[in-house]
Amino acid sequence: MSFEAITNIAQAEALAKASVADAETKARQMLADAETAGKAAMEAAGAKAEAELVQLRQKADEKAETDAGDLTGELENRKAALRAKAEARLEKAAALVVERIVNS
Repeated sequence: MSFEAITNIAQAEALAKASVADAETKARQMLADAETAGKAAMEAAGAKAEAELVQLRQKADEKAETDAGDLTGELENRKAALRAKAEARLEKAAALVVERIVNS
């Protein structure tokens, strides 16, 4: 084999090693970039989920307050209806007592 052929082979091997080393470096950098981007995406998703959770809790609290207000109003209406019914019966009961006392 000629000296020129050996030199060409050595140069080709050196180029191949340099290309492999360059590719490995690029791959490591791409992996690091992907991990960084992945962590950032996870943090952003976590922050978004936390914000949505806060909003949902606020809506739930508002709904609970509204429902409590509705329930309070309904109970007040029922109380008034029962009071009116009781007052009507009280008048009848008083009249019945008076009638029994007078007739006895």
